[in-house]
Amino acid sequence: MLDLLHSVRFRDVAPREAYATLLEEGAYMGHWRTFYRILQANGESRERRAGHGSRARYATPRLVARAPGQVWTWDITMLRGPGRRVFYLYVILDIFSRYVVGWLVAEHEREELAQALIHRTTLRQGIDPGQLTLHADRGAAMRSLTVAELLIELGVKRSHSRPRVSNDNPYSEAQFKTTKYHASFPERFDDLGHARRFCRGYMSWYNNEHHHVGLALLTPATVHHGRTDAVLSTRQRTLDAAWAQHPERFVNGPPKAPRPPAEVWINPPKGPPDTPRPTSQEPEKTEFCASTVREQHSGLTDDQAARSLDHARKPDDLVQPPQLLP
Repeated sequence: MLDLLHSVRFRDVAPREAYATLLEEGAYMGHWRTFYRILQANGESRERRAGHGSRARYATPRLVARAPGQVWTWDITMLRGPGRRVFYLYVILDIFSRYVVGWLVAEHEREELAQALIHRTTLRQGIDPGQLTLHADRGAAMRSLTVAELLIELGVKRSHSRPRVSNDNPYSEAQFKTTKYHASFPERFDDLGHARRFCRGYMSWYNNEHHHVGLALLTPATVHHGRTDAVLSTRQRTLDAAWAQHPERFVNGPPKAPRPPAEVWINPPKGPPDTPRPTSQEPEKTEFCASTVREQHSGLTDDQAARSLDHARKPDDLVQPPQLLP
């Protein structure tokens, strides 16, 4: 049967077509499902027509940053202007610190503008040849020869998302969502100057005041400029003082100021199914009871333990984001 399906007559037709043709010629070789099973057993159940091979396979981009200045992502999004006009916001983001290292607003999406922004940003950030990988999706400006030649000249490695895969550039997409969902983001911009003034103030807020969830509530500027240890030391002293004053409020023991991830990935490799993710920031769930509280704080009375239990069952206070001042 396999030789028949390999013959010149049937090698370019679907198994059902071959099955129907043979039936009409008075030959029964088996059900068409049997044809498929035999082809599948020989690795031939996909496209069989000559010249119609499967689409090219693109490698999954796997990038890791363990310090600022190692992996940047960039993208372009549209901002609505008056009437049918739109403006284009270009943003370059450091994935380790989430710091916006470069941006511009223009009336057009052009490769020459992207080239100028990338060149200016690498010079301002002091990027050495071979230090940086620049990741982007597969838009026209991102894959342009103008940008590619600049990256070769600067010694910057180039990386692109796979076609039709929306989560290969997650950090730029998330930053755009944060921008457009901010309370101060207007429905439309009056003109190009309005869009640039807004983005200038917003990017300053985002870098210097926005406490990022992915950075253990540090600001991008804190991580990008190496002030993480100093800020965490201040936080830890505050937590230690709170623990010393009211230990019954901390049912899991002395609080620790969380640190941001030591490495940040685009498409991290998958480990064994039972291996926990080391970068998870979720606290362990604890079954609260008075005896548990007393064991952790043996010096507390029953009344103090009960108050601690009530406090533990209350939802955490909501953290309000800082407001962007005009």
